Parts: sequence; structure tokens; C-alpha cells
Amino acid sequence: MKKLKQSQYYGIGILILMLVVFWAVFKVLAPTTFGSPAKLATYMKSALIYAVGGCGLYFICVMGPFDMSVGANIVLSSIVACNASEKFGYAGLIIAPLICGTIIGLINGIVYIKLHISSLIVTCALSLIYEAFSVYATNGKNVILATNYRAFGDYPVNLILALIAYLLCAFILKYTKIGTYTYAIGSNEVVAKNMGVNVPKYKIVAFTLAGFFFGLQAILTISFGTSMTSASNLSSMSRNFTPLMGTFFGLAFKKYGHPVIAIVIGEMIIQLMFNGFVALGAPTTIQNVVTGVALLAIVALTTKPVKGLVVK
Repeated sequence: MKKLKQSQYYGIGILILMLVVFWAVFKVLAPTTFGSPAKLATYMKSALIYAVGGCGLYFICVMGPFDMSVGANIVLSSIVACNASEKFGYAGLIIAPLICGTIIGLINGIVYIKLHISSLIVTCALSLIYEAFSVYATNGKNVILATNYRAFGDYPVNLILALIAYLLCAFILKYTKIGTYTYAIGSNEVVAKNMGVNVPKYKIVAFTLAGFFFGLQAILTISFGTSMTSASNLSSMSRNFTPLMGTFFGLAFKKYGHPVIAIVIGEMIIQLMFNGFVALGAPTTIQNVVTGVALLAIVALTTKPVKGLVVK
């Protein structure tokens, strides 16, 4: 049994088991309104989108900081994608949000490093700026993606783009210097610095990579939802937490060596929970309850308490 628990596939097996159990429970409780093949395909569309953002957040969170500007980035990048598609077609839809998301990530990283203050404060403050840009870009109105540019909102094109994102994330983490140093900084920043790792540089790289993945998520988001509304007063933050839950699944199961798979399956579990409660007749606001409880549970499981440590 001990040898089994040390297997790299043990954690993935647990996640798959959780996925099946949640599906079975809600299927029994709501057999007519939950879990049909067509509905599962719809649930998975959302999971694929959030998992792309979860992969981006993983580069940051595995080091220790957080990025609370995810929602603002996705909103602004989606608006840019929609506007660019009107002039440049699919090229604009793909390239514009990737550039926008990456630039936002780079700005986040530079400001965080230069100001030497909490990443939470930095990215919250920057979110207000990004939201202001989104209002300016839309004049406070909805932007709607043209019907002939919505291929990334449905199978198989959305799945292909998502798989590219997952494979890219896994490749960077496992086979590049960025991945090696990311884990080194997350494990012990002081030791990594003493070994010659340029910690500030790789933190900026992590934020920039995260922004690139948020740009990818923006492509899927605007294609699936077909419209985007500008945000203000930090209303975009509601978009932060579902990708973050997938990231926490990745952190919890990274010891098994497959964080990207854990992120994807984790997002599938979250979507089953969301839609399962809705199928039972619960109000849509139950998603906020599920999100909050799931976040607390996952953080509690992934955080190792240190005796005598003061929690701030």
C-alpha cells in the first residue's frame, strides 16, 4: 500500500475517483437534469477554459505570490480580441489577446518586483487600472464576437487550443530552465538565490507566462460566451477564483509529478459540483457557496501549518 501511494499515478487515480463519485452522486439525486452526455460535454467546455487559466496561475502560485488581476486581464484581453477580430479576422482574435495578456502579466511582474510589496496589493491595484481600460475600450457597452469567428467556442477547436495550452505548460515545467527555477524558488527562495538563481527575473517571467495563458483563456472565453462586458470597482475579481481552484488542485497533487493533469481534472470536479447543485434546483448563487467552501477546503489541504508560526 505504501508503495502504491508513492506511485506517480496514485494522485491522478484519486482525482479520477473523485470525479466519478461526484458524477454518480448528482446523477442519482437528479437523474433527469444532470449528467447526460450532452450536458457533460457542456460542463467540460467550461472546465477546459478555466483549466487554461489555472495552468497560468500555477507558475505564480507555486512560487508563493498570487495574481488577483486574472479577471481584469481576461475581461480586457477578451474585449481586445473581439475588437481585433473585426479588423483582422481570426489572426486578430488569436494574436491580440495573447499580446494583451502577456503585456499585462509583464507589467504585474515588474511592478511587484520593483515596489517590493505584497503581490495581492499590487495586482488588486492594477486590476482597477485594467478595468478602467476595459470601460474606455467599450464605452461601457457590451462587445459581441461576430458569428463567423466563434470556432474556439465549441468542439473540437476549443479542445485543440486547450490541449496545446496544457502541453505547453507541462513542457515548460518539466523540460526547461524556467520550470526548474520555478520549483526551486517555490521550494526555498533563499536557497535558490544562494545557488545563483536570479529570483526577481524568474518571478517576472512567471507573471509574464501567466499573462500569456490568461490571453489563451480570453480567446476561449469570448468564443464560448460570445460577448463581454467591461468591469469596474473590482467586479472582475469574480473571475479569479474558479481558475485558482484548479491551480490549488495542481499544487496539492504536484508531488505525484502531474500538476497539469491535476488542474484539468480538478476543474472538471468543480464544474460537476456547480452544475450538480443547479440540477438539484439550488439557485445559481450556490456557485459562490461552492467556490468559497472548495477554496477553503483545498487551501487547508495544501497548506502545511508550521507550529508557532503567526498567521497574518
